Amino acid sequence: MKRVYNKALFQHLDRTIASILFEETTYPWEILPKIHDFILEVGYLLPESDYDELKENVWVSRSATIAPTASITGPAIIGPEAEIRHCAFIRGNAIVGANAVVGNSTELKNVILFDRAQVPHYNYVGDSILGYKSHMGAGSITSNVKSDKKLVEIRIGEYKVETHMKKVGAIIGDYVEVGCGSVLNPGSIIGRHTNIYPLSSVRGYVEAHSIYKNQNEIVAKDE
Repeated sequence: MKRVYNKALFQHLDRTIASILFEETTYPWEILPKIHDFILEVGYLLPESDYDELKENVWVSRSATIAPTASITGPAIIGPEAEIRHCAFIRGNAIVGANAVVGNSTELKNVILFDRAQVPHYNYVGDSILGYKSHMGAGSITSNVKSDKKLVEIRIGEYKVETHMKKVGAIIGDYVEVGCGSVLNPGSIIGRHTNIYPLSSVRGYVEAHSIYKNQNEIVAKDE
C-alpha cells in the first residue's frame, strides 16, 4: 500500500498550492472531497497584488494567460504563468498550478494540476490529480464513474481498497506521460516516471518507472 501513498506518488509537494492537503492525508483519493473547501479557504487569502478575482470564487494569477473563449466556473485557482487556451472548460473545484497548460476543448472538474502539468488537447480530467510535469496526450481522458454506477475501488495487484466514493478518476504521479487517445478508468493510479502507450485502456495501479503497453505487458524502464 505504500506504493500509493501521497509521498510515493508525488515527490514535489512544494509544486502545488494545495500541498497541505497531501500532507494531512495518506492516500490521494482522500483529497478529492476536500478540493472545494480548500479553494474557498485559500482563495480569499491570495495577495491582491498577484491575483485577480475575475468573478465569484475564481482567482487568477495576473501572470496567467486566459483565452477569451475559455469558460471558468468557480471555485478555481489558476496559478502563475498558467495557460488556459481556446475553449477550455473549467467546471469548478479546479486548482491549476504554475506554468500548467489547459488546452483547446479540455474539460476539468474537481482536479488538482501540479505545476507544469499539461492537458493541452481535447482532454477530459475529472475527480483526478496530475503530478508535477505530468502530461496527457491529445484525446486522452480520465473516466471517473463506473458503468454500473457502483462505488469506485482502487485495485493494487490482488488487493482492493474501498474509496466509498462514486466518482474517482485517475491519480497520475510526477513526470508521467499518457499517450494519445488513452482512457484511464475509474480509480487508476499511475506511478512516477511511467509512460502509457497511445490508445491504452488502463485499470488499477501501474508501477512507477514502467512502460505500459497493455494490461498484460507492463515492463520496467531501463535505468
